[in-house]
Amino acid sequence: MNKRHFLRGVKDALPVVLGYLPLGMAFGVLARSGHLSIGQVLAMSLMIYSGSAQFIAVGMLGTGAAPASIMATVMLVNSRLILLSASLAPHLSRVTAPVLSFLAHGITDETYAVAMGRMGEKPPNRWYLTGLFVTAHLAWLGGSAAGGILGRLLGDTARWGLNFALTAMFICLLILQLKNNVTIMVAGLAGLVSVAVATMIGGGWNIIVATILAATVGVLMEKWNKPSGRSSSVSPR
Repeated sequence: MNKRHFLRGVKDALPVVLGYLPLGMAFGVLARSGHLSIGQVLAMSLMIYSGSAQFIAVGMLGTGAAPASIMATVMLVNSRLILLSASLAPHLSRVTAPVLSFLAHGITDETYAVAMGRMGEKPPNRWYLTGLFVTAHLAWLGGSAAGGILGRLLGDTARWGLNFALTAMFICLLILQLKNNVTIMVAGLAGLVSVAVATMIGGGWNIIVATILAATVGVLMEKWNKPSGRSSSVSPR
């Protein structure tokens, strides 16, 4: 029974694997261009295991950001995983704390979506989640290792334009988020605050300050723009 659940988790992880392998390779190449060793690349993918946070951390390392600001940024980016873990916790009420800790480390946006997709049939148990999470994590580690080796073979990645890959990726992500006037204003505010704080303080703290301030303003603007819910009556003329 446990083996069947585990193998089903491995099978469900295959689409995630197809996405993690190229992304992991991209991270490995960029990390090597930032003068990280292959051991450091693998350690980051093993312990942090968050694509967005790892890409950001590599970028901040390249700019000479302070270690404290890098750690704070990684924690801020990964804070969403607390909510994902909380939604899965009720289905694992009989699982011991050490096993829960192991499973919590394997939660990503993609593996969470796959696990939640099984909720309509039967809530996933710990064996299913173990197969799903471990398979996806191994794919991320394998991609990171391959990218680290490739980055070493390529040497100076600036010759291939790969040093701009991280910037290009976040520009694309930003453009996809610009859906209305609120998101455009929040993005502009974040950019202005980031540049201003970087000029005055430096050390990478501009990312944290800009993120918190822009997110707060965005929430307030969304709240103000919501309809009041009152039905307005129009007098006939």
